[in-house]
Amino acid sequence: MTPDRSTDSRAIGEQQRRFQREEFRGAVRALLMTPLMKPAHEEFGAVRRQAEALRDWFSRETGWALQVERDGARLYKRPANLDDATRGLAGYDRRRYVLLCLASAVLERADPQITLRLLGERIPELAADPALAALGYTFTLETQHARRELVAVCRTLLSLGVLQRVAGDEEAFVQAGDQADALYDVQRRLLAGLLAAVRGPSTWAPEQAPRSLDQRLRSLVDEHVADSDEGRRTALRHALARRLLDDPVIYLDQLEPDSRGYFVNQRGAMASRLCDASGLVAEQRAEGLALADEAGSLTDVAMPAEGTEAHATLLVAEFLATRQRQRRKNGTTATDSSLEVHEQDVVAFLGDAKQRFGRYWRKSAREPGGERELAFLALDRLEKLQLVERLSAFVRPRPALSRFALGEAEIRDSRMGLA
Repeated sequence: MTPDRSTDSRAIGEQQRRFQREEFRGAVRALLMTPLMKPAHEEFGAVRRQAEALRDWFSRETGWALQVERDGARLYKRPANLDDATRGLAGYDRRRYVLLCLASAVLERADPQITLRLLGERIPELAADPALAALGYTFTLETQHARRELVAVCRTLLSLGVLQRVAGDEEAFVQAGDQADALYDVQRRLLAGLLAAVRGPSTWAPEQAPRSLDQRLRSLVDEHVADSDEGRRTALRHALARRLLDDPVIYLDQLEPDSRGYFVNQRGAMASRLCDASGLVAEQRAEGLALADEAGSLTDVAMPAEGTEAHATLLVAEFLATRQRQRRKNGTTATDSSLEVHEQDVVAFLGDAKQRFGRYWRKSAREPGGERELAFLALDRLEKLQLVERLSAFVRPRPALSRFALGEAEIRDSRMGLA
């Protein structure tokens, strides 16, 4: 019997199309997690092969620009919600962000290679700017704390690929000062892509520059919107898509009236398009919409996860969700103040949980007062996931918290604990 070559061709064609879809989805997920991507990233090859399709998709769905070159890729993500204080680099405060900006400015003017000490010595020249000096900002390498701050910034730049270590040891520099150093290559392409702003801060004339922090943030990402119905609808769609891809959940009560009306009508179709390209799963509720990642890899704050803090977070989530469900059964609305729980009640709950589970927790969590630190870490994680709202000393569960329920723990080995 003669083989049916047309059937074989169709099967091969279907396999190729499936591979293309899977590769495209993997590239979308990789760029969402690593918008500044160095060539060593495992998905960089897929991003380069899918560059044209990715540029079209991100431009159409989110309004984000994508630049792909041999030296790296940059997805110019811009947040839709500038009021979210839970965002940012771990361990960074305003002072460290200033140091990061000053270090980047030094690198922009530097040779292709620079030492850690030279970087630290050139920063004070820029820190002498009158605007910074008026705020009392200074920087020197004289103290171990200042050197540690500089090393923390350098490690951020190393993780982003902006710097590549050639020789040396940062920790030795922190401890020994003059007796140690490190040498770096400067990757200018990635350095140029650090700032994902519509308009650079240096383009403002001094008399026109925004003054408050809120004004500065908004000026960085303020985009032109066409003065037409279609232009306004596109801007709304892009803003909502950005929040759905960046945030765990969108609640209707968080949206302005115009955005809420558009979202209610379009969220089904929008979620379908975003999920098809990203591999997320839509969960629609009366209160809003969540795009959940069942693989657990498309997030920087995972839940559930391993470890003492993660276990405590699940326990607190179950505690708050149970109280929420009980009170909702009694007719309490989602915004009723009776749903609020005092943070001290969470601390007390974890104190009781320590008696049951403490032998599986890390040592410091079992010490007297350890439940207070665990409560802070658990509530911080739940807030970042938008599962709770923190109001002074009180915590208000958000509707999406009800999706979490803790089953019976299965202890596989008595010698194994939670790290």
